[in-house]
Order: sequence, then C-alpha cells, then structure tokens
Amino acid sequence: VRKERPLTSGNQRPSGEIEPFLNGTSSNYVEEMYYSWLEDPKSVHKSWDIFFRNANAGAPPGKAHQSPLSLAVLPQAQSLVGAQINVEKLVEDHLAVQSLIRAYQIRGHHVAQLDPLGIMDADLDCHIPNDIITSSDKLGEKSEPLTTEPPGFYGLDESDLDKVFRLPTTTFIGGTESDLPLREIIRRLEMAYCQHIGVEFMFINDLDQCQWIREKFEKPGVMQFTLEEKRTLLARMVRSTRFEEFLQRKWSSEKRFGLEGCESLIPALKTIIDKSSEKGVENIVMGMPHRGRLNVLANVIRKELEQIFCQFDSKLEAADEGSGDVKYHLGMYHRRINRVTDRNITLSLMANPSHLEAVDPVVQGKTKAEQFYCGDTEGHKVMSILMHGDAAFAGQGVVYETFHLSDLPSYSTHGTVHVVVNNQIGFTTDPRMARSSPYPTDVARVVNAPIFHVNADDPEAVVYVCNVAAEWRATFHKDVVVDLVCYRRLGHNEMDEPMFTQPLMYKQIKKQKGVMQKYGEKLIAEGAVSRQEYEEEIAKYDKICEEAHVRSKDEKILHIKHWLDSPWPGFFNLDGQPKSLTCPTTGLTEEELIHIGQVASSVPVEDFTIHGGLSRILKARGEMIKNRTVDWALGEYMAFGSLLKEGIHVRLSGQDFPFFVCNLGLCQTGLFIVHYFVLRPRSLSQMSPIYTSIVFLFPPISSNFAQSLKSGATFHRPQSTA
Repeated sequence: VRKERPLTSGNQRPSGEIEPFLNGTSSNYVEEMYYSWLEDPKSVHKSWDIFFRNANAGAPPGKAHQSPLSLAVLPQAQSLVGAQINVEKLVEDHLAVQSLIRAYQIRGHHVAQLDPLGIMDADLDCHIPNDIITSSDKLGEKSEPLTTEPPGFYGLDESDLDKVFRLPTTTFIGGTESDLPLREIIRRLEMAYCQHIGVEFMFINDLDQCQWIREKFEKPGVMQFTLEEKRTLLARMVRSTRFEEFLQRKWSSEKRFGLEGCESLIPALKTIIDKSSEKGVENIVMGMPHRGRLNVLANVIRKELEQIFCQFDSKLEAADEGSGDVKYHLGMYHRRINRVTDRNITLSLMANPSHLEAVDPVVQGKTKAEQFYCGDTEGHKVMSILMHGDAAFAGQGVVYETFHLSDLPSYSTHGTVHVVVNNQIGFTTDPRMARSSPYPTDVARVVNAPIFHVNADDPEAVVYVCNVAAEWRATFHKDVVVDLVCYRRLGHNEMDEPMFTQPLMYKQIKKQKGVMQKYGEKLIAEGAVSRQEYEEEIAKYDKICEEAHVRSKDEKILHIKHWLDSPWPGFFNLDGQPKSLTCPTTGLTEEELIHIGQVASSVPVEDFTIHGGLSRILKARGEMIKNRTVDWALGEYMAFGSLLKEGIHVRLSGQDFPFFVCNLGLCQTGLFIVHYFVLRPRSLSQMSPIYTSIVFLFPPISSNFAQSLKSGATFHRPQSTA
C-alpha cells in the first residue's frame, strides 16, 4: 500500500510478509478497497470491513481478518478469530478478470471470425492465444483439495462463472453496470472482439485514443441499425453486385478487374464519405489500384454509365492526346450533392498506372495542395481515402514511405482513411508465401494507426467499422486502416483460371453464396424488406444499366474532358476541347532582375547580424548585380523570385536542399518554414521573417514519396511550382 495513506491509525502497519495478500500484485486492489471503506464502510464486503476495523485497532499482522463462518455466527463481533477467509484468492480472482479483459482487447482479433470462406485465419496462425477463454475447458476444472490437475491460465474454474466482479475503468462492456458475473463478462468480450470485427489498437500509446476505441466497440448495443439504414445498405449492395454482373454478361471475355467477392467495398466507401461530409469535409481525394475501379467510378464517384460502357468498344477513338489509357487506370472528378447530408461534396479519383501503390503519395500531394489553397490548415474540409490490395499493401515500399511521412508537418494531410481489399491472395501467391507479418496491414502500426479487420461478408459490420474510421479521422486527424477480409471470386483478371493455382480455395469459392443474396435473405427474414421489394430494387438497377448500354453505342470518340481527376479552370474551351498550349513569353526586364538581385543581396532590417560567411555571400551578390553578371545560385534566386512576384506558390524539397539553401544564402529556423523564409541572425532577438509564398521542406530520405507528392501538388492547378 502506498506510504502516503497508511492502513492503520497509528504508526503500525500490516506487514506484507505476514499478510499473504499484501504483495506487489494485489496491493493496488487492497488500497482501492481501503479508500472505499474510508468513505463508506458498507461499500465493501463485510470481511473487508472487519479486516480494516481490526487493522486500525492495532491487530497484530496476519490476525486482522475473520472467516465467513465467524461473521455469520457473530455478525457484530469485532474480536479476532483463528479461522481466516481466503482474501488472497478473492484479490487474485479480481486481478485475473482484469487481465482477462485486457487480453481480449490486445489479442481478441486473433480469434475473430474474419474469413468469409472459413478456410484460413486472417493472421495466418490457427493457434488460439492461451489467455483468450474460448470455452470452459480453458478455465480449468472445479478445484478439489487433493487434485493434481494444473489450474487454468487465470486460476479460475467453472465455479467462478457466476461470481460477480467489479469492472475496471479501462472497459465499457458493462454499459451502465459496474459489476458483472464472469460468464457475462466473457460473453460480452466475445461479442466485442471475436465476432466479425477484429480490432488492433492496444499498441497506441495515447490513453484517450484507446479509451475512445474501447467505447466504440465494447459498449453494449453499439452496432444497431435503423430500418432506413438497412434498406439503404441493401440498395447499395444491389448496385455494387449487379454492376459487376452486368459487365460479366455483356463483356465476359474482357479484362475489367471486377470487384466480385468484395462488393461491400462500395457501401464501405459511401459510408466513409457520408460520415466525413457530416463532419464538415467538402473535398475528398481518392486513390486505388485497378481492382474494382470501374465499380467505384460508377457507384461512388457517379460517373455516367454510358461513358464507362463505351470503353469496352474496341473502335472507340481518342479525340485528343493523353486519353488513350485502359479503362481500369482512368480517374474522374465530380462535384455533387451528398444525399445523406444534403451537402455539396467534391470527389476526385486519381488516375493510376499498373504500379498498384504508386498513386499513394500523388493523392497525398493533391490533398495537401487542396488544403493549402483553401486555407484548411487542420484538414477539416479536405481529406484523402486510399484503397489498397492486401499483397501490395504488405509488399510495396511506397506504402511505408506514405505512412512514415503522414505525420510530418510539411507533408501531413491530417489523417487518411486506408481501405484494404484483402483478397487473401496476391495474383497467384498464397499470403503465407508473400509476407512475414501476421496481417498485410501491420505496416500501419509504425504510426499508431488503429486497424479494424472486418469480415466483408457482413455488410452491417463493414458499415459500422467505416463509420468509426471516419469518426476517428475527424476526431484525431490521424491515419486509420479498414481491412476488408474478403475473397476474389474470379481470377486475377477475368481471363485467368484460378483453379490451376488455388484449387482448394476456389472449390470453396464456387460454393460461396454472394453477399448481396445473403444480406437480402437476412433482411427478408427480419421483415425489414419484402421479397418483392428486394426483387424490384434489383430490376430497377438492371434497367438503369440496360438503358445506359443503349446510349453508350452512340459514343464514338473518347474525350479527355470526361476522365480528368484534376480539371484546371480555364484550360478547356466551351466545347470541351483543350485550349492552345502556346508558351507565353517568360523573359524579364533588366529592371525586374536588378530588383530581385538587390533583395537577394540585402538583409531584411537594420542592425540584423548574420553569420560572417553569409555576409560575404550577400556582398558578392551585390557586386555581381553591379557588374551585370550572375552565378548559378543567383540565377536560381532570380528564377524563384520572379515566380513569387507573380503570386505563384513554390515548394522546394530534396536531400540536397540544405546545400541549395546555402547557395541561396538562406537559413531555416526549424524543420520547415511555411509561407516565409528567413535569414537567421546571430541573435535570436533579431529574428525577422520576410513573408512570401515559398515553402522549404526538409524530407527524410524518401525520394519516391517526395517527388510523387510534389507531382500530386501540381495537379491541383498549373500555377504552382514544386
């Protein structure tokens, strides 16, 4: 017990050596009980009341507690008796229950039912952690006096299942209750952590964030949906599923990299967009690989269906340069009303080549530029969503680079929602041969991003997890990962035969009922919809697709204006054709160059003391201006100075940047400077910034990310330099 609040009234204290339960493991619990007793003796069990009374009365160590029998016979007795209650067992049981709760919070995801096929463990390990109680066998048999059987992991047995235990403050499974029987504690932990959702978050080193997640998943009854929400979810599942089935019927021999097996992705993305719009987001930049891109374009971005269907016409001609890529690489920009929130939302899906994750930093760069130009310094109005495949997420280094720079001041977009389409296979490679980590998402742990694994064949679980992910991003402005554990119904593309390489998996997939059908039958059984309404919803969307297919036959020419992820204002004529890309005159008058040079060779204010070496550089610059000559460094200064005079934003980054800064005669006051640069004086009291629109970035050694991010930043508008 801590020394500042003694148990006894005098200087005497029960000895931890004599009292067996006063040890390092149990002392915190005993101390908590003592504080409660001081406030109200009736708030603790009678055995504790007698113990604390005896201890305060000066009872010898080891003689302060009484047996339950003596308490029953002499309820008012204050005298000491020889028989002792097993207080040590009581304390150990409470501590064991607290350890049990923590074990589920840490490792419950390892036994969650995540694989829709039921043939593989999402963490590649069929072993059940010893500290997770999945059956009464793990508790151990009821203890007997002469038994030689080893106790369960926690020293609990079946006789303890109906005992009531006090819940710690680090769990919300009790709801409004502070005490629960052990049987109910285990049941609620199983419901929270071991069903179709697996939560990884206990590695996060922020208590408030951990408590926030615990409350979202542990509180009883959190995953409840209204009738309207269920009907909306079913309608979205119908659109996602029937779109792929329509393409398969019409163009069965065409590559399209369909979404079959993970149709829940569409309601997942729409849920993230709905919740983010509700939280104030107005602009969302998205990036993804090829799988499911056409479905996302049609049912999330709301690309006209006829523009998608005409892409399957081999006779379609490109009207202008740059519009000839394959359909599952193309992007799109669209501004529309979000029907759930009735607010304007701008969605941009970035074009992406075959290199799977190459688009990640490009999306972050465009998002950063959007935030900069609208003055969104905290990421409240502009955000990014990145979709990934499981194999690429674990295998491509640019993913780590993107995470690693996600919280750096010069690069952060204030939280990205990552959605992994976890097919449990990469092309034809089994995940056990593709990664060393348990999950493909483990790379996200390096930045303390929570990871929500979810069985993609449970649409309601998917939607709930995506709601929590969007709320997390809006609350903490940090990255979060949603791992949709699913399967790939067809091959890598529609022309492959996966039975050649994964015969057991695809034998099971052929038996698997589609998620739309399963969810529709579930709602019909609940009475949420009738079978007629379900079939009418399917027929309604089929009709939309058929009508769009007829219109698509009139499309003969592909225009780039239909597939822009970053439309530049004033770039196109009224008829949609690009304006002439003539290069304007870029030369400067000598007077302008002299003005820039004089600024480059001067200090901002009087009595501004700088390093002697920099003084010599500035003096040499002044001499060059007088002699009408320039060196390379002064030429660069003039180039950037001329851009800044025209109001063009400039971002500079790179590993040689410190040398470049020295050439310019500039110094930086920290890791980065936003909107201004400074000459650093020898005295900090003389610090005086010159405000400009130039940003100096000092990145880690991550050229791929830095260059891609700068590329994405220039997509926002042509009048920017990176």
